[in-house]
Amino acid sequence: MKYRWFAVSLLLFAIGAAVWHFLPEKRPPVQEGSAVIDFSLPDLHGVVQHYPKGEVVLLNFWATWCPPCRREMPSMVSLYRKLAPEGLRVVAISVDRQQQQLVDFVKEYQIPFQILHDADSAVSSSYGVFRYPESFLIDRNGMVRYHLVGAVDWMGDDVMHTIRAMLRPAASEARGVRKDALP
Repeated sequence: MKYRWFAVSLLLFAIGAAVWHFLPEKRPPVQEGSAVIDFSLPDLHGVVQHYPKGEVVLLNFWATWCPPCRREMPSMVSLYRKLAPEGLRVVAISVDRQQQQLVDFVKEYQIPFQILHDADSAVSSSYGVFRYPESFLIDRNGMVRYHLVGAVDWMGDDVMHTIRAMLRPAASEARGVRKDALP
């Protein structure tokens, strides 16, 4: 009897070890200084969009049910209206399950920038996002320069200075931007 339990335990251990060995490797979350992870997601019309390469991007993960996201959205709209002519792209990825709530929210807030729908949270998970809102400021080379957790006043002087510096021609990218400029 003792040997039977030992054999069963050994078999279960071997099965567990085999399963563990063949599990996919977990990617580390996207951090400051790492390369952006490319993605494809549908917009609100169902058209699949890709990460916009070669541009300065504010990538924001959010949800309509998130109070800090709701507070943050008007300043993000203002930021876009002010800096889009200078080249800033804003891509807001919603993790809402229901698309109609998302569509209603976009109409209510008159959001002018690109909204993508990550209903199964696959892209947000690949970025390591689990708190909302979370934002990434990404330079033209596809490198994450800043990772911000929580609602941000996108019209604040320090934030505007930092983003404008990222929007300047390539010489500013080589020099870098003040690390302490963002909250």
